[in-house]
Amino acid sequence: MSDVSVRLAALNVYPVKSCAGVALDESLLVETGLEFDRQWMLVDERGRFVTQRELPRMALVRPTLRHGEMVLRAPGMLALHVALDAVESACRVRVWKDDVAAYDMGDLAAQWFGDFLGQRVRLVRFDPEQKRLSNPRWTGGLEAQNAFSDGYPLLVIAQASLDELNRRLAAADAPAATMERLRPNLVLDGLDAHGEDALENVAFDTPDGPVRLRMAKPCSRCPIPDVDPQTGVPGHALGDAMAAYRADTRLDGAITFGMYAVVVEGIERVLRVGLGGSASWRFD
Repeated sequence: MSDVSVRLAALNVYPVKSCAGVALDESLLVETGLEFDRQWMLVDERGRFVTQRELPRMALVRPTLRHGEMVLRAPGMLALHVALDAVESACRVRVWKDDVAAYDMGDLAAQWFGDFLGQRVRLVRFDPEQKRLSNPRWTGGLEAQNAFSDGYPLLVIAQASLDELNRRLAAADAPAATMERLRPNLVLDGLDAHGEDALENVAFDTPDGPVRLRMAKPCSRCPIPDVDPQTGVPGHALGDAMAAYRADTRLDGAITFGMYAVVVEGIERVLRVGLGGSASWRFD
């Protein structure tokens, strides 16, 4: 089977883990994935991460990246401005099974999130000196760094995969889903539905030089895609639809959608929407 041509249809970052994403025209590729992706996170009073799984209203917190600051907005709240080049006290936090170094972002940010979410939380930023690595079982031994992502630097989804999901939702008389619910970093045109499952590498030729990504692990799905990003209210239609056809033998029958990817080549190079590339299959 020959390589297939693909096009980068969309780029998204999620500056605060589990809050809304930011669609970008271009983004710098760094050691942990796309620049500013999952660099901030909310933690509870024990320093453990919290997400939409516990607090679905986090979906309503919408960041904007500006020169020198991140601006956070939420219904009924004045905007919170967070400097990109400032942190407060050092701390230790837990994301999944990893205890990592971070920086607390101060009382004002904690109060803002606490008022909106109705729970005592604090905003923290990943310590860039911390090395948090993906599971080498899935990376082929490649050292892949992460910030506060679930465990891999990038999530890749084909546009056709969402189209297929929406076909099934329509057949069940359920509303269509946007890609926003599935939270990918890279959306690819040029693949069949779930064609990303069978890919080994995706390569782009940027003006700065080549970028090469390796597909690492299927993305197992929790209830977050069923949280309406416009209302913060959980549902079940997407989970029901995916359960009917996305049980993945590679993860012992877990429901998967999209593929995590790691960076083989291209750190400090810029990806842009519309960029053409090629994808090679895992099995020829």
